Amino acid sequence: MIKKKKSSSKRWLKNYFKDFYVKKTHKKKLRSRAWFKIDQIDKKFKIFKYSNLVLDIGCSPGSWSEYASKKVHKKGKIFSCDIRFMNKIPKVTFIQGDIRKNKTYSLLISLLKNKKVDLIMSDLSPKTTGHSFIDVYRSICLSKIAFNLSKKLLYRNGFFLTKVFQGEGFNLYLKLIKKFFNSVVVYKPNASRVNSREIFILAKNIKIYE
Repeated sequence: MIKKKKSSSKRWLKNYFKDFYVKKTHKKKLRSRAWFKIDQIDKKFKIFKYSNLVLDIGCSPGSWSEYASKKVHKKGKIFSCDIRFMNKIPKVTFIQGDIRKNKTYSLLISLLKNKKVDLIMSDLSPKTTGHSFIDVYRSICLSKIAFNLSKKLLYRNGFFLTKVFQGEGFNLYLKLIKKFFNSVVVYKPNASRVNSREIFILAKNIKIYE
């Protein structure tokens, strides 16, 4: 059993370092390969064109926030939140804490000063177990955290971008988002691994305020 685990770990590491985007990540000295995912999403949908106030949930190690810092206008601001620590990024205000907790949420509200956000993006991901049903369920639960924030904090014509795993429950969650937004697309950037369940939902234009 131990030998099998070691051999599978070696295969994973070998495939990881063979990965085209991993190589580019190291070459460009980026925080993670996730930078290429947000870059491809932005190039296709222009999500930063009018986004000056951005909220990044599940930001660590900071690739999305770093990308956003280079895209927003000079007076633009990015607020990023994660349970894990993130190194400093220009234009980015980092909040370390659980966004589900009142203390963290209240701090975010005070920093926003009652302003609505142009873009809420979530790269939240669960610790995978290898059991697809459990992993998909946990992924949807995390994505719902960001979705609930969008219902409270997003500007009416703003963007909501969230990562979620495909599987049982995905279609129901997608219907939930479509009830709240006029425009909803599902997109998998080339930087996502082919065998990964991850996919991205991009929604825009809120139908109603709750």
